[in-house]
Amino acid sequence: MTDAAHSALTYCPDLFSYKRRESREVMVGNIGIGGKNPIRIQSMITADTRDTEACVAEALELANAGCEIVRVTAQTRKYAENLENIRDGLRAAGCDVPLVADIHFKPDAALEAAKWVDKVRVNPGNYADKKKFETREYTDDQYADELERIREQFTPLVELCKELGRAMRIGTNHGSLSDRIMNRYGDSPLGMVESALEFARIARDNNYHNFLFSMKASNPKVMIEAYRLLVARLDELGDDWNYPIHLGVTEAGDGEDGRIKSAIGIGSLLSDGIGDTIRVSLTEDPVHEIPVAQAIVASIHNSQKSSDASQHRPLSYDPFSYNRRKSHQLEINGHKLGAANTVRVFTSQEKWNAVAHKIEKMGDFKPEIVAETSGLVEINPLDTEAIKQINAKPEPTIVTIPDGTEMGVIHAFRLLANKLDAHHPILLKDTFIPSTDPEKEFQQTLITAARNIGSLLCDGIGDAILIQGEHAPGQSLRLAYNVLQAAGTRIFKTDYVACPSCGRTLFNLQDTTQKIRAATGHLKGVRIAVMGCIVNGPGEMADADFGYVGGAPNKINLYINKTPVKFNIPEADAVEMLVELIKENDKWIDPPKEVAEV
Repeated sequence: MTDAAHSALTYCPDLFSYKRRESREVMVGNIGIGGKNPIRIQSMITADTRDTEACVAEALELANAGCEIVRVTAQTRKYAENLENIRDGLRAAGCDVPLVADIHFKPDAALEAAKWVDKVRVNPGNYADKKKFETREYTDDQYADELERIREQFTPLVELCKELGRAMRIGTNHGSLSDRIMNRYGDSPLGMVESALEFARIARDNNYHNFLFSMKASNPKVMIEAYRLLVARLDELGDDWNYPIHLGVTEAGDGEDGRIKSAIGIGSLLSDGIGDTIRVSLTEDPVHEIPVAQAIVASIHNSQKSSDASQHRPLSYDPFSYNRRKSHQLEINGHKLGAANTVRVFTSQEKWNAVAHKIEKMGDFKPEIVAETSGLVEINPLDTEAIKQINAKPEPTIVTIPDGTEMGVIHAFRLLANKLDAHHPILLKDTFIPSTDPEKEFQQTLITAARNIGSLLCDGIGDAILIQGEHAPGQSLRLAYNVLQAAGTRIFKTDYVACPSCGRTLFNLQDTTQKIRAATGHLKGVRIAVMGCIVNGPGEMADADFGYVGGAPNKINLYINKTPVKFNIPEADAVEMLVELIKENDKWIDPPKEVAEV
């Protein structure tokens, strides 16, 4: 899609203040999604779907933690048959949490699952479609023939869901676009949207509307662009295309990195009013996903502020295609910022003083510039006269927004970027209320910083960042760098794409991810994908340098980008073989001595 075509699209009624997108209500069992309902929290169990007792126990644990909808994988019809027993076990335990069957590849599994669950998730990229990474050109007639074949395969499920009152999620994954879509639209947000709309049209042709959409990707920039483009296309198609939206960053990973990446992708969209249900995908016990998801939703409710609509204007950038704002270069304290330079990390004089004695030992988490001595100019974006004065200066000046400003952070910096001449670099802040509380809960600080700064970085806004919501100097600096890494803005350590466990997983993802981190965590700038199975693995690894994928029980396949190069490696040898593969491709460096001795 061209920039001209993009310019005619809008995805949000007001990009400078919060308003939730209006959608129709879709019922999933006894839970309403969209409409006037709150944002719903979901997760997915990891037990083998054939193990009724384990599945029921996991689903009960999730429900007790606050999970409102529970998903279960159903790889084949045989697996799907046991969903009846899982449902009955949950209901016998007095739990009415709705169940969702996760379907990939197998229409017969979907038809069986729909008998027993409240909702069926289908992935347009691999449901009755081909994913062989073939390169070919489709004529219009060939493309139409493929769509007709899909219609024949998908319509029976639509009819059954309509008859039984089941809901459906048409859930596109960036990593599993079909060859047909890839060859017409490329590996792009547009391809993701068109893939979902093809299936939605089939549903609508059968007068079935109890469905919602998702556009998941492991790269927050891709994920954000895809959802924005989806909502813009739905608005363009008409008022009756107001279906609810499920949000998620797939393969977010674990620990702090997984939480930051999820908060960037999900939080950015929720801040624009998009999203009716969310799932945080962590490579951890799924019960740990629930408090993170709840905190992300709470952070949106706590950050809503109105602003002066009279000062709003069209965006100064294309929200459907990433381009960095074109500021001019400045040099401060020996660090170049603005223009094409890396985004710099500021700190306060107080925090600089606190770590000054150990800066040389802080590795990758060093402060670079002190805000108070940087020549920083603070301007309220609603102050038209102050904006006019700074814009009259021909030389670039680093600009930020003063603490205490009564606007949402994302909306305030968007407005500043909109009104400020592009040659002036911008310093982003995570909050306009600096923390003075050393006991403040770190997870909420992390989510707020990731949502606000990460969202703006993905919009191309920001030449430097300052974390103020965390009181501890070292922890605030680590958070700053980790947000830059997760947004893909400044890569300073190994980047991992790791999927959450589910019933399809062919090895212990949590343990294996930690082993891979221990062996490769010193490889700055190398991207490694750790995938439990092949559903999304090869596709999500398109941006990764190397991939570690479950190919069969206790057997691992290794990839370079999305090409498999080593097959059926015993799991016990696979991490060592991954290291050898990295060495063979000249991406290996030996770890520093102090790391090697730990």
